[in-house]
Amino acid sequence: MGKDITLTASDGFKLGGYRADPAGSPKGAIVVIQEIFGVNHHIRSVCDRLAGEGYVAIAPSIFDRSQPNFQSGYSPDEVTNARKFIANPDWPAMLRDTQAAIDAVKDVGAVGIIGFCLGGSIAYMAAAKLSGLSAAVGYYGGAIVRFADDKPQAPMQLHFGEKDVGIPLTDVETIKSKRPDVEVFIYPGAQHGFHCDERASYDKASADIAWPRSLAFFAKHMKK
Repeated sequence: MGKDITLTASDGFKLGGYRADPAGSPKGAIVVIQEIFGVNHHIRSVCDRLAGEGYVAIAPSIFDRSQPNFQSGYSPDEVTNARKFIANPDWPAMLRDTQAAIDAVKDVGAVGIIGFCLGGSIAYMAAAKLSGLSAAVGYYGGAIVRFADDKPQAPMQLHFGEKDVGIPLTDVETIKSKRPDVEVFIYPGAQHGFHCDERASYDKASADIAWPRSLAFFAKHMKK
């Protein structure tokens, strides 16, 4: 359903990515921002699912500046290796690359963004700092609490797992208190990465609630 693409950021940097197009006329477009595991099989499958829902879906490879074409699985060793990308994240560069993805699909119509883990934090920052978004959804973004003083310029929905060892509920409560304008959902018993059906932390019951909730949010805010 999808294909590999090349994007060009505002500073001229060329990065890879993945794009999936719906069978019929698109409802709009959704930018999908990866976890620390790159634009891997799971992120591509998210794009394919969104295309199946009628959206053009595009996932920029935001690690290409440091390691082109990086993709990873979820074994303990792979997780340890992937963490190197967030030791000292270049947020401005990742936002430039995210903006390149937004710009690449804005001709389709309304553009939304969804991100997971690192991508959840970037989705929040994109809603606050980038242009051209109609809606934003973030899953378990650990850095969101650090940027919660920045007001999203697009409607924002956030999803967190109750048992996420990397994101204490005190952080989620801080976000809720600072950003009453943002929809925040907490999933009982769910861990970090609960949406990814390729991870040991996958929680089908939570994912089966969060995903339709995300789609309904996009449908509400991305009407033609």
